[in-house]
Amino acid sequence: MNINKKIIISCLAVFLTSLTLLSFQKDTIDSLDMITITGEKITSQSLLGKVVLINFWATDCPGCIAEMPDLINTYNEYKDQNFELIAVSMYYDPPSRVLSFSKNNNLPFPVVLDIKKQIASQFKNVTLTPTSFLIDHQGRIINRIIGEIDFDDFNPLLRETIKESNSSS
Repeated sequence: MNINKKIIISCLAVFLTSLTLLSFQKDTIDSLDMITITGEKITSQSLLGKVVLINFWATDCPGCIAEMPDLINTYNEYKDQNFELIAVSMYYDPPSRVLSFSKNNNLPFPVVLDIKKQIASQFKNVTLTPTSFLIDHQGRIINRIIGEIDFDDFNPLLRETIKESNSSS
């Protein structure tokens, strides 16, 4: 084997190793500080030990509105199993519309206004809705979903993540 092939193979091996290590490196939620529309304070510290789905949405987003019934069902199904769902409205969504939508649709999970884009910026500047993040009980982001959630694919992952969380508690 000539020297060029050895260099290429070595570089490829280093690249693949780096890529593998990066894929195992998880982003974490370290400094969340949110106030819900009902005045409840939620922090990253208060979420540790729970599996959390953070859903960025807007009242003028058809996909967001379409997935709300499934989000409600998912929340109701898993809320007693160490699961929390937080709906974060986008900065441009008028607070009065978010409050009205939340009330009219009896949203059972916490709803947060992100008026200053502080929460979206902590999630790599979310701009598209809906965008959801599944966070494990250690505060690690384990899944990012851009667009409507396919609950047939998502719920098995959620169940497994909750199971792992409950078995390590």
